[in-house]
Amino acid sequence: MIHKIEITIDVIVHATEDISKIFQSFEDVLGIKEEDFTIEETEGHYENPIILLNAKIVKNQAQNFMNKLLKLLPVDQINELIEEIEERTVDSRFHLRLDKQELIKENLVVREKDTIKIKIHTPIYNKKDTVKTFTEIFQIVN
Repeated sequence: MIHKIEITIDVIVHATEDISKIFQSFEDVLGIKEEDFTIEETEGHYENPIILLNAKIVKNQAQNFMNKLLKLLPVDQINELIEEIEERTVDSRFHLRLDKQELIKENLVVREKDTIKIKIHTPIYNKKDTVKTFTEIFQIVN
C-alpha cells in the first residue's frame, strides 16, 4: 500500500521568518527540494506579507519522505499517531502537523501550533480498513 501514497505539505511563512532556512531544513531533513514547492505571496490580517508554500509529492519521493519521517519521529509520537488514526483521518487522508521551528533545528516534533501541515493520502476503498491501512504505513519502519 505504501507505493500508492501521496503527500501534501502546506507551510505558512511569516515575514519574520527566513524562508531559505525553511527550504534548507526541508531538503536536509526530509529530502524535499525548494523546486518541489509552489510559492504564493499574500497578505495577513494586518496587511503583513505572508508566503504560502505547497508541495505535492508522489511515488518514490513520497515513499522516501515517509521513510525519513518515520525514522526521525520519536517512537512514542508514532505510537500516539497510530492511536489517533480515526480522529486524524478524513476521506483517506491522514492529517498531521510538525513544529516548524523544530524542523529548522533538524528535529521532528508533532505539534499543533506554528506548524507544517502534512496530509498523507492513500486509496482506502472500505472505511473500516482505515485504521489497519494507516497502522501498516506507520509501522513500516518500526
